[in-house]
Amino acid sequence: MNLTTFMNQGIKNLLTTMNRYYIKDREGRAFLSHILPYIQKSTDIRNSYEKRGTHIPPFLIASIASQCNLHCSGCYARASGACGSDPAKSDLSAARWKAIFAEAAQLGIPFILLAGGEPFMRRDVIEAAAQSRDVVFPVFTNGTMMDDDTLALLDRNRNVIPVFSIEGAAVETDRRRGEGTCAMVHEAMNRLRERGVLFGASITVTKENIHIVTEPSFIFELRNRGCGLIFFVEYVPVSEGTEQLSLSHDDLNTLTDSVSELKKSMDDMIILSFPGDEAAMGGCLASGRGFFHINASGGAEPCPFSPYAKYNLKTSSILDVLKSDYFAQLREIAKHAGVHTGGCTLFEQRDKVLALNQPID
Repeated sequence: MNLTTFMNQGIKNLLTTMNRYYIKDREGRAFLSHILPYIQKSTDIRNSYEKRGTHIPPFLIASIASQCNLHCSGCYARASGACGSDPAKSDLSAARWKAIFAEAAQLGIPFILLAGGEPFMRRDVIEAAAQSRDVVFPVFTNGTMMDDDTLALLDRNRNVIPVFSIEGAAVETDRRRGEGTCAMVHEAMNRLRERGVLFGASITVTKENIHIVTEPSFIFELRNRGCGLIFFVEYVPVSEGTEQLSLSHDDLNTLTDSVSELKKSMDDMIILSFPGDEAAMGGCLASGRGFFHINASGGAEPCPFSPYAKYNLKTSSILDVLKSDYFAQLREIAKHAGVHTGGCTLFEQRDKVLALNQPID
């Protein structure tokens, strides 16, 4: 199965889950009636570009905020300097983000994953996303800013889907994210379930929590809370002294087998593994093959774990980036990288990536 067919099947599975979740909900049905025709149209747009020699991925990752209200251990954004606590004057404006979202829709990109920092610290960008009706925005959040106004915003705009970052139960999550964080996440989940709003969970998998978070009972509890999407993300050792948390070869086999079984037993949920699912898609999806990453200041990076940008969306278009020799060279590096550890092909090839990186003013 080629990459395009595989990813289109994944989109179809996601839409099936959304349809099942929202079929009895008035707001949800209105959302589906708008987005489903566009998703089909977006596939046709990407296929048209493919025939003309330009590959358009169905996903982007956009880190819209360079600030965060938490200090989670092992945070790759803080470790790379992309995230801090002070206001960043170089962050893209909400107007520029809105233009980027519009270009993505025109190119047939129907999914943009919003991250940070903490994305809800950029309420102006979240509102711009909500107004971009032809795109679905999973928002990866720590879950600590889900006040009444934010919940109402999510209720009105079903194309914005919160995805809560957790590490397991309260012990595991609070150990990394701070005391009381898990309780706030669970409260947000409960209130979204009461409103009938679809949400997901993103689980960073380490050697310490792999056997906890892959237990069917743990995923079943999340499903009972109303969770419809699960992202398993392999830990990348971006912080010095955390290499021991990376998954071993045996751990990766355990994760692959567990995720496969969970997909079978809980087929009313979308369960994804990154980058584990890349194996079925022929390798690394970064650098425009399956997605690329836009950082808070507009830098076009191959992926969040390879934070090197030669192009910037302040002056370049998405199409410029996707057609660039730079991204083509990055895809070649990933293609020939061989076996890697730590959840990211390009992370271990960063010297080669950095050698290509000559910023364009």
